[in-house]
Amino acid sequence: MEPVQGGVAASRRQWTLLLLPGSITLALLFLVPLGMLVVFSFGTTDIVGRPQLGSTLDNYRLVFQDYNAAVVLRTVEYSVAATACCLVLGYAVAYTAARFAGRWGGAIIVLVTVPWLVDYLVRIYAWKQLLSDGGLLNQTLDRLGAGPVSMTGTSFAVVAGLVYGYLPLMVLPLYASLKDLDPSVIDAGKDLFGSPRQTFFHVTLPATRPGVVGGCLLVFLPVLGDFATAQFLGGPSNTMIGNIISDQFVASGSQTFGSALAVTLIVLLVLCVALTAVVQRGRGRVTEVLP
Repeated sequence: MEPVQGGVAASRRQWTLLLLPGSITLALLFLVPLGMLVVFSFGTTDIVGRPQLGSTLDNYRLVFQDYNAAVVLRTVEYSVAATACCLVLGYAVAYTAARFAGRWGGAIIVLVTVPWLVDYLVRIYAWKQLLSDGGLLNQTLDRLGAGPVSMTGTSFAVVAGLVYGYLPLMVLPLYASLKDLDPSVIDAGKDLFGSPRQTFFHVTLPATRPGVVGGCLLVFLPVLGDFATAQFLGGPSNTMIGNIISDQFVASGSQTFGSALAVTLIVLLVLCVALTAVVQRGRGRVTEVLP
């Protein structure tokens, strides 16, 4: 028995040594900058705008002023709208690829994923040209007698760009969940005289809930911190919290205020993940209790 325990202890030491370089790298590249953000978020700036250590809450008070609070609320609204659109479109694509495309299902997923491998700014510029007054979409509307319509600098352009940019992150987990779904379960719902709508909402959708939750998180969280889409496709009235954070650090802004905004965004992301985990755990317990 002792040799076995000694072997386990040696194996643990080996794994610890293997994980040590990666852990140190994560600490240096993520935890240290995060700690600096938290520290400077309570600081002040000197006469030339350099951050100074302090213990003031003025930066967080600025976060919740009328203008900045409206930007935070707008960011959440755009994120929810983009996630909802990605869920509807992504589920349709994933369901078609998993249920009806047969051997071509993988090809459909590849076609959806390949554009996502192109640089993000390139795709945003493509959307800017597409939605511009002289772009392809407006040319088509003009020929149909319904245009041109000014779309750049609007909420529609920002949400459309976000949906296009993050749609693959929704499709992939949904496709994985649908591929793992036993088709006989859906057939059983139909055999019990369930309509296609009833079968979908009472059988298919609950069975693919992990993919739905995972896809929503994968889309919602990065959209909250996105700033390039609103910067290139939106206008002054479409600013997101990521744009303000970028301005505070890149332009002649206040780095302490930018740190407070970044910490607020991080806290919001953590709360979203924690709330999702609590809801999922509660549903799991209910499922275990029910016969």
